[in-house]
Amino acid sequence: MMDNLTALQVMQHAPVIPVMVLNDVDHAVPLARALVAGGVRMLEVTLRTRQALACIEAIAKEVPQAVVGAGTVRTRADAQAAAMAGARFAVSPGYTPAVGQACRDVGLALLPGVATSSEILLAQEDGFSELKFFPAMQAGGAAMLKAWSGPFWDVRFCPTGGVTLQNAPELLALPNVVCVGGSWLVPGDAVVSGDWARITHLAADTKRLLVNQT
Repeated sequence: MMDNLTALQVMQHAPVIPVMVLNDVDHAVPLARALVAGGVRMLEVTLRTRQALACIEAIAKEVPQAVVGAGTVRTRADAQAAAMAGARFAVSPGYTPAVGQACRDVGLALLPGVATSSEILLAQEDGFSELKFFPAMQAGGAAMLKAWSGPFWDVRFCPTGGVTLQNAPELLALPNVVCVGGSWLVPGDAVVSGDWARITHLAADTKRLLVNQT
């Protein structure tokens, strides 16, 4: 397990950070193990369900090979609760200085969400240069990222939102994109049915495919 995790380390580990929405804590550990078996260790559990924090805690305690993070971090309280549950990094749909400071206070690497140039400037003012572009495809996709590469040459992005196995290679080919966030690695029907082998295969195949195309 790496100490003093940075946002760049989170982004560089694999081409895809799986975006996980979990309603049942019993699914958390086998899902995390299935993803790790496929070569994906950075796991984002979104704070969109009542069970999310319990899922983060279970993964942190029982799957030491995984590095679990909290997604949909919107407030200082979210950051504090995520860190208490064992999260190592945070991902937000947007950015506020309060969220940025809260993550620093509790030692969470943060990928702040941005969708405009002004939001990038605000995040950079507070020292964040590795950013989540969200919602990526709805906010301009690859064309927007290309436009940003000039004025924001020193910023690296993780596009999330509408990203699929089909459009991910185009995004990953851009010099300012380090990784993407996607939910296709964790299809809901596979999670509900406990088809962990399918998820392991998706993780392994996706990682190979995207590495080969970047």
